[in-house]
Amino acid sequence: MHRTRKLLFLVNPQAGKAAIRGQLLRIVDTFVRAGWMPTIYTSQRTGELPALVAREAPNYDLVVCSGGDGTLNETLNGLMHLERRPPLGYIPAGTTNDFASSLGIPKTMLKAAQAAVDGVPVSVDVGKFGERFFAYVAAFGAFTDVTYVTPQHIKNSLGRLAYLVEGAQRLSSLKTYPLHLEYDGGETDGEFLVGLISNSSYVAGLPVGRWIDTSMSDGLLEVTLVRKPNLMIELTRVASNLLLGELDPELIFSVKTKRLRITSPEPIPWTLDGEYGGSPSEVTIENLHRALTIHLPVESLRPEKS
Repeated sequence: MHRTRKLLFLVNPQAGKAAIRGQLLRIVDTFVRAGWMPTIYTSQRTGELPALVAREAPNYDLVVCSGGDGTLNETLNGLMHLERRPPLGYIPAGTTNDFASSLGIPKTMLKAAQAAVDGVPVSVDVGKFGERFFAYVAAFGAFTDVTYVTPQHIKNSLGRLAYLVEGAQRLSSLKTYPLHLEYDGGETDGEFLVGLISNSSYVAGLPVGRWIDTSMSDGLLEVTLVRKPNLMIELTRVASNLLLGELDPELIFSVKTKRLRITSPEPIPWTLDGEYGGSPSEVTIENLHRALTIHLPVESLRPEKS
């Protein structure tokens, strides 16, 4: 007799215009038909999932979360505190869903639910930021806090446009940060407007893979730092560089590394997967190679570097 497989299903009911509300029963039915016995938990407030996941996940064979990148980040932080981690399934329901885009997880909820229970288990890298973890990006600087300062009801009504509206209000107050960066085999200094430490093909909808070779399982972080622009026209050139994937080293510093340390004479506000990550003046960021197993649809798989 087969043992019943247990599934912990974590749901953010407010994410992505509350889209999951009309799909919940069909998603649960997908789980049951695939031979899983789900337990459902709906998150009630920001920051509660890490402790819940760390406490409850060891009792389950699979953890599935549905929400935006913030829900994913909280679930990941709970799993990473476990020595033996159950696999993760992800049903994207947020506004940007960069992680899902990078891994080829379907945007359609029912297809993503099917992949979560029937998909191929794949090991992916996890970023470590001090004592916290991130799935795909740690970022600082201009516009990188837009996702967590934009109110949820505005995100729900405007979608991606909400981020553009919030970001446009920042143009007159762009700030740069003096940094010393130590990475594998080198170091650099400078004043930077934006910093992205990622292992993802997409960050805030931007195709990172156009300007630096990306992989979510190569053991390396992709570092992109935008230098302080002297004139507004340089800011326009930066945007063009990033969109076209043709980086001018005078404007943008880029490197791949397993580990880096960033120091600054002042606190720097960071975001981790779009959520507030604290304001340290010193931090060590590293890649934890293939530290998490996630279920992906077969059609999304492509050859990866080892």
